[in-house]
Order: sequence, then C-alpha cells, then structure tokens
Amino acid sequence: MNRFDRITAILIQLQSRKIVKAQDLADRFDISLRTVYRDISSLAEAGVPIIGEAGVGYSIMDGYRLPPVMFTREEARTFITAEKLMEKFTDLSTQSQYQSAMFKVKSVLRSSEKSMVENLENHIHVRPAAQAFHTANSNTLDILLKGISEKKIVKINYAALSASNPTERIVEPVGIYHEHNYWYTIAFCHLRNDYRNFRSDRVLHCDLTDRPFEHQHAPMKDLMVDTWENANMRLVRIRIEKRVVRYINEQRTYYGFVSESVKGDFVEMSFLTGSLEGFARWYLMIAPNAVILEPETLKSVITGLIGQIAEKLK
Repeated sequence: MNRFDRITAILIQLQSRKIVKAQDLADRFDISLRTVYRDISSLAEAGVPIIGEAGVGYSIMDGYRLPPVMFTREEARTFITAEKLMEKFTDLSTQSQYQSAMFKVKSVLRSSEKSMVENLENHIHVRPAAQAFHTANSNTLDILLKGISEKKIVKINYAALSASNPTERIVEPVGIYHEHNYWYTIAFCHLRNDYRNFRSDRVLHCDLTDRPFEHQHAPMKDLMVDTWENANMRLVRIRIEKRVVRYINEQRTYYGFVSESVKGDFVEMSFLTGSLEGFARWYLMIAPNAVILEPETLKSVITGLIGQIAEKLK
C-alpha cells in the first residue's frame, strides 16, 4: 500500500471509531509508531482536525466528515456476500436496516462497480440450515442489540427446552454470538439471579424496557469462558477408524470436539459435552467404527439406549 492510500485509510479508521490508538494503526498497516506519527502529522497539516492525547489515542473533532469514498471491486464484492448472509441469518428488523445501509454504500460505487454488483447478486445464494428465530417477522436480534448498546433491560417470553411452558424473563443482555446455526445471547437473568444463555429461536417475544441495567458486567469473552466452565462439562475420549473420520469432521463440532491425535490406523478424539445422553445418541451413528475410551458411564448410557431400541424392534 502506498503512502497516499495508507493515509486515506488511516483517516477512514479515525472516522469509524471514537478513539484510535497509535499502536492499533501500526499493527493494522504493519508500520512503525514513528511512521504513524508522521502520517497523523500530515493529516493535521492538510486541515483534518485531529485531537491527540498522550496515553489515550487520536480522535477527530465532532462534525468533520470525509467526502464519500470510492470502494474497490474487491470491497464491493464482499458487501454483496455479507448482504446475502444478513438476509438469511438475522432477524427482519436487522435485515431492513442493513439493506438501507447497503443502498447508501451502492450509491457511491462507480458505474462499473454497480454493474458488477448487480450481476453478482444473482450468483450468490445462502441456504440457512435452521430457523434461527421463532417467527419470520421477529425483531429479537435488533432489540437485544439495542439493549446491549443502550444498557437497557429487556423483557423476553422464553420457551426453555427443559420447561413445559414459556416463562417471562427480565434480562440484562451482555452480548450475542452465533453458533451451530443459531444466535445466542448471554444475559443476566433476574429470575435465576445469574448469567444464562438464551437461544434466539426459543424467544417467543422480546421487548426493550426503559429500565437501566442494575448490574455491572464483565466483558463478553470472560462471561463465555465462565459459562462453559460452569456447565458441568464431561470429558469424552473415543477411538475411531481413520478412514471414516472425514465423514464426521463437520458433525463433531456440534458435540464439543476439542482435539485429536493419530494412532496408526485410528484417530483418538477428545470431546467436552454437557450431556452424555446427547453425545451417546450421536455416537450410535459411528459406533460400528469406533471404541469408547472414557468415561465408563457413557458405555452404560449407550447400553441403555440400545436396549430401548431393541425393545422397539420386537
């Protein structure tokens, strides 16, 4: 990247965040801090109102905006790919807002890029593997994101897998993540007085309240670690024939796959699972080509399942 393009990119990054650290710029563009200081000085000399504070970072005075930028063909292509994903994996409200943003992005594309984008839109299709929200017109994700950003309590009607009837929950959403085709939120639940995971398709209704959070929350990544550690996870080790491993590479991630090691014609795999029965039901599919190394209780669970199956076949 030449210096002009780099300085332009630095200006765009300064406009995208409230505070930008010099080290972050150095890491992104693989340049020295001395070069960062020189580039920032060049922007200031060109009239960009940059505010710098030692030990904090750089910011741009409120009200300053760079005129519309031109996107490269590569950047334009990634927008279309992202748009297709947003259409299938987010709720209706978030899709609508993203589509509005995309109209603004497309408005600054050159004519050649616009033609390329219009043509590419007909050649990308995403097929979701599951219904990620309770209803097609759900606004669950949008409300949760508002709750997170505004630090406002959210009221949800939730159908937990272990409960026969839905319950009303008052929660303080801390963050969201996507896993196994579903969106989840980690939130402090006032009913349980603890942090819980809530799956998007089990949220029947969702409302943002005017009540501010009543608690201070740790960063999202710390809460995710604590959630897994407190989930009573069990270690499972199995040995499977190497020739069939490729058929389960994708499936195994859904059952807590951790690691593997090759032992001759076999592969030993380790898993962490919160449900031995759930793991056992999956294991039955590969049982003719696998051996359980631990725990012994998993063998008992599988023996019980086999007994139930045999009884049904009589």
